[in-house]
Amino acid sequence: MTSQALPAPSRVAGLSRLSGFVAGAGSRYARTRNFDFGPERRGNTSGLSPYVRHRLVLEQELLESTLESHSFSAATKFIEEVFWRTYFKGWLEQHPTVWTDYVRAVSDELRGLQSNSRQLDRYNTATNGNTGIDCFDGWIEELVTTGYLHNHARMWFASIWVFTLNLPWQLGADFFLRHLLDGDPASNTLSWRWVSGLHTRGKTYLARVSNIVNFTDGRFNPQGKLATSAKPVTESRLHALEALPRTASIPEDQRFGLLVSEDDCAPEMRLVESRPSAILGLVATRQRSPLPVGIPAFDFARGAVRDAVARAERAFQAPGTVVEDDDTGDRIIDWAAANQLNTIVTPHVPVGPAGDLLDSVRERLDGKGIRLLQLRRDYDSISWPHATRGFFSLKKALPAILSELGIVSEGAASKAG
Repeated sequence: MTSQALPAPSRVAGLSRLSGFVAGAGSRYARTRNFDFGPERRGNTSGLSPYVRHRLVLEQELLESTLESHSFSAATKFIEEVFWRTYFKGWLEQHPTVWTDYVRAVSDELRGLQSNSRQLDRYNTATNGNTGIDCFDGWIEELVTTGYLHNHARMWFASIWVFTLNLPWQLGADFFLRHLLDGDPASNTLSWRWVSGLHTRGKTYLARVSNIVNFTDGRFNPQGKLATSAKPVTESRLHALEALPRTASIPEDQRFGLLVSEDDCAPEMRLVESRPSAILGLVATRQRSPLPVGIPAFDFARGAVRDAVARAERAFQAPGTVVEDDDTGDRIIDWAAANQLNTIVTPHVPVGPAGDLLDSVRERLDGKGIRLLQLRRDYDSISWPHATRGFFSLKKALPAILSELGIVSEGAASKAG
């Protein structure tokens, strides 16, 4: 595979990529988006997912730029892709036990490998790209090297992992989360569950040779090597719908510290308007897995947080620092004490590794009289209530959501759609 420069983890780079892509976000994107032409031919995709995952570029900015250049109907496919991510985020926020069960299962499955040599061999063969399935082994190399896979390839990969290689979906999801630059707890976990037959119960996704040959433009042909049936994975637990967490607001005329996580690296954009006394960047990327996180994924997340802190320092004229070690919880408390903070404000940290880390620190902060307040963006507050069931419930609400966000009038969106 030809070596390629990895995307720069900065808001400037993300906005530049958006500017270069937006002209093709209409019919051209709809026509070619499903093709995986390989790492050297990515012009049919936006390449924006790492920037949106870390909110170096906001979803609302994507939608505004797109609808300035295209009608709603022309850009429907791209708009829906933006909202698929939004749907997954909102759904997991309201079904958080899916994440806690996944985290527990990853640890259990990794322990189980140590006592099951055949399963361990299958796992190592898969993750080392030695299966003999040309597409799968090629995607392993691409993922580990570049931190990216085409969305279509991710579905094929997951299907092969579960139904051909007979490996636990949780370990596949863990492998993705450790290596993807856009590794997102919600999108990743729920996509693997969907392929396996858990998200939409009983409905699986089966990778087919003809589909792979067609949509990889003939690069791969795993003839005779893929499973021809996909029995759904099952689970006994029903994950109840929970209310969305409450959002806070910044107390007026009160000193506070701003905490920036890798889940929202643009706090100065449309969210935090008051000036913090100090800024702390939190890199929780190593919390994604008990196993080591891939270097490209870690470097992008760390770079995104550093970029966010540097911009926040300029925007708010306040001192900033970044923590990224294993004693992060202690460092948060030490930072609050050193800056005499009774209140810490952060852009909402959704269900996932960073959220788990903050949850583990919250009680200690409370014990020291330090409040942790999370601010939720209007985009999330407007969209997430529509993500309680399947995606198509949210899809029907798109005109109303866009109207409420002030991006396009409901009448125009309805007419265009």
